[in-house]
Amino acid sequence: MSQAEHEWLAQAVRRVEADPRAIHLLFPQAERRGGPDARGALLRALRGDSAANSAVISAVISAVISDLYVRGDSGERLAILSALPDLDAGPEAVGLVEDALRTNDTRLVAAALGPYGSAWLDDHSFRQGVLKCVFMGIPLASVAGLERRFDAELARMLSDYAAELRAAGRPVPHDVMERI
Repeated sequence: MSQAEHEWLAQAVRRVEADPRAIHLLFPQAERRGGPDARGALLRALRGDSAANSAVISAVISAVISDLYVRGDSGERLAILSALPDLDAGPEAVGLVEDALRTNDTRLVAAALGPYGSAWLDDHSFRQGVLKCVFMGIPLASVAGLERRFDAELARMLSDYAAELRAAGRPVPHDVMERI
């Protein structure tokens, strides 16, 4: 990180800590002005002092994150999804993960099944997300918590999909074969 990026980011973090609404102006320009990790740093700055964080502040943070996600481009959405485990967002951000799973952007789908999605998605949504990863060619190794969440229903779904691939004369991904 250059000195200019470091200075911009330090100032931007201070602004967000002082006034969380400042993130709306700073977030879109963060990667360009503060480097590749700047968006995550700004999102973490929303938390402020975690010990003093009340339920009201958490609700405000969730609303800000949702607004940034809805208005953001793919890179901004990816930064938000990647930062969710560090933001103590609770179940309030599950809708963002579900939205990402409806996209055809492999980066967003993979990020949706990161630690936050693995922790908060219901069983049905998690299984559908795993199947979408297979369909999109996203390695199952990138799915956080897969071993913990793997169950008989997911095994059946993957087995059915593998049978469809075989019937069509197409290869079954190696990571699927290992699990069925």
